[in-house]
Amino acid sequence: MATNPRRANGHRRDRLRRRVLAAYDACAICGHPVDKTLPPNDPGAPEVDEIIPVSLGGNPLDWTNVQLAHRRCNQRKGNRLQLPSEPSASEPAQPTTSRDW
Repeated sequence: MATNPRRANGHRRDRLRRRVLAAYDACAICGHPVDKTLPPNDPGAPEVDEIIPVSLGGNPLDWTNVQLAHRRCNQRKGNRLQLPSEPSASEPAQPTTSRDW
């Protein structure tokens, strides 16, 4: 059985989690504030989300691969790179016009 890379270096993961909680106040997925006092199983509880999921090769201990998220937002995102409703940074936004040309 493979070792969970998030817990293989538990002390490093705990230190990274504390750093993420100290650095950010808003969910990187929905943009709303995160209440850091909520218990772990609460849907609004703070979680560390991997931008590139571990299952897709992301490093769970890399500062540039983690962000703060609500538990519900992180669970909804799952092991995808982004939620389907989120525009990709590489895709330009569709311009809006007042009429069709």
